[in-house]
Amino acid sequence: MKSLKFLGLCLFVSWLIVACSNEGQVDEQPEKDEQDIEENEQDHQEEEIVEKEERSNEGEEEDGNEEEETVEEEEVKEPQYMLNDVGYFKPIDDANPKVVLLTIDDAPDEHALEMAKTLKEYDAPAIFFVNGHFMDTDEEKEIVKEIHDMGFHIGNHTDTHQNLTEISEEKQREEILSLNELIEDVTGEKPKFFRAPHGANTDFSRELVKEEGMLLMNWSYGYDFMADYMDKESLEDIMVNAPQLGKGANLLMHDREWTNAALPGILEGLQEKGYDFLAPDLIQIKEE
Repeated sequence: MKSLKFLGLCLFVSWLIVACSNEGQVDEQPEKDEQDIEENEQDHQEEEIVEKEERSNEGEEEDGNEEEETVEEEEVKEPQYMLNDVGYFKPIDDANPKVVLLTIDDAPDEHALEMAKTLKEYDAPAIFFVNGHFMDTDEEKEIVKEIHDMGFHIGNHTDTHQNLTEISEEKQREEILSLNELIEDVTGEKPKFFRAPHGANTDFSRELVKEEGMLLMNWSYGYDFMADYMDKESLEDIMVNAPQLGKGANLLMHDREWTNAALPGILEGLQEKGYDFLAPDLIQIKEE
């Protein structure tokens, strides 16, 4: 009888041990499940971050490719006009021959920015030939930069507007190269066009300009520096009806009060005669 009681007690104790053991396993399982869930969530978050970074990198690569394509398109733009021996521009192939090039010298004296805004209103491209002595203040440099940022070309008209035929070769070099550097510092772009003061070039200046990869040009006609045309009405009339006006003419104007006033009438008069305005980007710079 005692043996049976003892056996029963042993069985009861064994059952308690098993029950307690199972209960511990049940308690431990939720902790393990929660840990697995946290790890899965962390892995999922890391995967999302990686995917976002990959998408961002792909977007940056696409943007970069678009920018490269734009630059390449600009670089492969073919010239459509060349400067002939008498100072007029002629089409290289089948470009419109009835065009004129607009140029503004001695900028930025007082009216260059206003003239640039007028040209912009008429969608008329032009070259602003600047002098270094008009770019010796931050305000003047900012004007040149603003004109450039409006889409106009900035040309080299020498540093101090000296007659190149009256100075040494070393001084000629300084007059041209120092302004090239200044223009590039201000606009971020080296000038492509050169015009000597008074149209007075030397063999040395011609060779130097060629070495610098610029196109040397004078003009077909200009009148605003003559006493008879220093007013709005007379200047409008002569610039539109000059005997030198023809296909590919290179029009010389200056940063002057009367030229600024006459500019809208000049542009309208040329348009009424059927002339388009030649974009400097389409001019052949280097001799082929």
